[in-house]
Amino acid sequence: MAALGKRQTLSEFVASALVQGDALYDGLDAVISAIAEGAWQVHQKVESAALADVLGVTGETNVQGEIVQYLDTASSDIFVDVLRRSGRVAVVGCEEIERPVIVGDDERHLYMVLMDPLDGSSNIDVAVSIGSIFGIWRRNVGDPVTEESLLRPGREQVAAVYVVYGSSTVLVMATTHSVQGFTLDPATGAFVITHSDLRIPEECPYYSTNEGNYNTLDLATQRAVTGLRDNYSLRYVGSLVADFHRNLLKGGIFLYPADRNRPEGRLRLMYEANPLGFIAEQAGGAASTGRQRIMDIVPEQLHQRTPLILGNRNVVEETIAIIGG
Repeated sequence: MAALGKRQTLSEFVASALVQGDALYDGLDAVISAIAEGAWQVHQKVESAALADVLGVTGETNVQGEIVQYLDTASSDIFVDVLRRSGRVAVVGCEEIERPVIVGDDERHLYMVLMDPLDGSSNIDVAVSIGSIFGIWRRNVGDPVTEESLLRPGREQVAAVYVVYGSSTVLVMATTHSVQGFTLDPATGAFVITHSDLRIPEECPYYSTNEGNYNTLDLATQRAVTGLRDNYSLRYVGSLVADFHRNLLKGGIFLYPADRNRPEGRLRLMYEANPLGFIAEQAGGAASTGRQRIMDIVPEQLHQRTPLILGNRNVVEETIAIIGG
């Protein structure tokens, strides 16, 4: 295997693939580089969380009604700061912040970023993989930058990124028809390409769902889950990024469907479902609510929730056919 130093870095990749490519991506390299810088900082905090005494909860709840972990707040602050300093981001919407952070509205501020700065944060204290998720849209230059300007369907994303902090720290970036994976070299702080031109494998060995919710599902969804149980092996981390990352590399389907307790779904459309749905589709997969393509939903609220089924296209389609039937 080639030494890490011989591999193309993320900054080199975006410089060649984005800057010299489609004008649609003008300035996107600065946004991606800012996310990578923030991920390096979060990696360092995650790696030393117990030693730095930043495990546990703050005692506050976020806009989602969830308990806030210390690292939730730190990660949110880090990514807002690096995206602000990129000079290319007009506004940042964040799962942890009630209102979007408006950065600027001149002609250089071309992008809008919606993010979950630390997905799976309830797993922090037990050293289980967690992650960060980003959806990136081009803004309509000349229009006012408001909360309403963020309410765009997922199909209009120009890029999406997630980072998983686990046995290694991996950043996966998708643009149209391209999904590339980069692994952090802790010695240098650089992300280097390790997973080129990612596609979800045709074979689907795994399904990922919270089986503890089975009795709260409607009968059609129970039939769908039973069918998955009979045909595939269960792998469920309980951290969306970790479950999706495994299924992207190995093949699989993730589902967090609507249930009696959460008829609107549990996951956030703008911060989780849209970015990962975009990546799944660019890698040959599919993303659905069970009744509608995720990418086609026109959002009504910034913190809107949704059911989510994503992964191998054929298995997703078979599953939603049962749920909708």
